[in-house]
Amino acid sequence: MNVIIGYVITLGCIFGAYIVHGGNMTVIIKALPTEMLAILGGAIGAFVVSNQGKTLKAVKAALPGAFKGSKYTKARYMELLSLLYEIMVKIRKEGLMAIENDVEHPHDSPLFSKYPNIANDHHVIEFLTDYLRIMVSGNLNAFEIENLMDNEIETHHHEAAMPAGAVTKLGDALPAFGIVAAVLGVVNTMGSVGQPPAILGGMIGSALVGTFLGILLAYGVVSPLGSLLEQKVEDSTKEFQCIKTTLLASLQGYAPQSAIEFGRKVLYSTERPSFNELEQHVKGAK
Repeated sequence: MNVIIGYVITLGCIFGAYIVHGGNMTVIIKALPTEMLAILGGAIGAFVVSNQGKTLKAVKAALPGAFKGSKYTKARYMELLSLLYEIMVKIRKEGLMAIENDVEHPHDSPLFSKYPNIANDHHVIEFLTDYLRIMVSGNLNAFEIENLMDNEIETHHHEAAMPAGAVTKLGDALPAFGIVAAVLGVVNTMGSVGQPPAILGGMIGSALVGTFLGILLAYGVVSPLGSLLEQKVEDSTKEFQCIKTTLLASLQGYAPQSAIEFGRKVLYSTERPSFNELEQHVKGAK
């Protein structure tokens, strides 16, 4: 909803100011179809050429999420930390082998099923169960597991950032395609120098619409979308860092309540629950 509101404000203020200054919208509306065809058509074609198939699929999958609110809320993080707390309590009471069945079959686990928002997130569950499985096997120490986690989180971040980077580059290219459309309009105008001044003026105005649209689409529509997608990637990476910090604290011998405090401190302040909020939530989830 914020994206739509932002677009309405941007376009409303720009075109509103144009109209208030006596601008004629007919000129823009008349030039819009052909200018948009040249600008968007050229930009989309170049976008397809410059990105691999997996990036194009990733952009297609990521764009709908840009128009939704963030799922990384305080409630979600309290659910995640409560799940981690229960896992660590079970390990401390019954030993590492006690979670083996939960790790191998998380969707059938009574422990995971108590936290549906986390259990239904394939990427989070895969990341969590993979490292719990490594902990159960006992083949790696805390330092080695931390290094492996860092590498995987970095890979996840780069992969998740591909749509944001591609959309941002598209936004950077749009002003140039606007200039291309404007130059074509000028070429067309120069080929009609024998026409009356009123007609030539309209043709020049139409040509300038190309430059205007290229810049507007770049900085008012596409680049802000790329920036938003980048912020969503940062949010998703923060969740993995929270899991990493909590598990490593547990591996180093900290009690479950202390380990989830390590994880809580990693979170952004806007979504981070307070110590008392998390403590009450953990107690209520038992």
